[in-house]
Amino acid sequence: MRINKYIAQSGLCSRRKAEKLIEEGLVQVNGKKVIELSTVVDERKDVVLVDGQKITPADEKVYYMLNKPKGYVTSLSDDRNRKSVMDLISSVDRRIYPVGRLDYESEGLLLLTNDGDMTYKLTHPKYEIPKTYIVKVEGEIKESELAVLRAGVVIDGERYGKCKAKLVRFEKGLSKIEMTIYEGKNREIRKMFDAIGRQVQFLKRTNFAGLRLGGLKRGELRPLKSYEIDYLKSLTNNLIK
Repeated sequence: MRINKYIAQSGLCSRRKAEKLIEEGLVQVNGKKVIELSTVVDERKDVVLVDGQKITPADEKVYYMLNKPKGYVTSLSDDRNRKSVMDLISSVDRRIYPVGRLDYESEGLLLLTNDGDMTYKLTHPKYEIPKTYIVKVEGEIKESELAVLRAGVVIDGERYGKCKAKLVRFEKGLSKIEMTIYEGKNREIRKMFDAIGRQVQFLKRTNFAGLRLGGLKRGELRPLKSYEIDYLKSLTNNLIK
């Protein structure tokens, strides 16, 4: 098994985060530092340490949905000592981590799991997993502005992917927009609206990969239902590696 997959299956972090840990020299196999991403380990006999901690692949995969409140980071730790979503999942007796990110000022649907393979496929841009948000911006947004967003804007020389965007309503000085993106770049939606001169006042994710947030209260966590897990497994198993 490749070392990044081994680390991800331990429930420590996603496969992409595992690759960063390897590149930073924090991973050892049988007492030797590993920096090659292509390193293969034998899960039956090799001893793997990450930052001095021994890890083993998780036997049972678990899946949760959290309604992330505003004011929490989705990283496992924060150098600015801000609150983390990990503070909201103390009831879970297994090590799990967020599937992708939802920035500090945003709220809504966040999946958490110890399934590294599923996390990789749900978050890698090449798989174009849909994520739907409710966005509120000041003023009445024009259809021509939404058309620019749909076509894909260029930010700092990088073209952002096409998206779906429609005006839900204009009320009390705010435009409420439903928006679906497929890449998941850092602060992607906020940067897209900045590019057309609009500042996001509210951002909430309501749908991820076809799963809906539903009636979860802010800060509330629940295990995924069996049919939701089966759906995600079917979706990710059918994706080309």
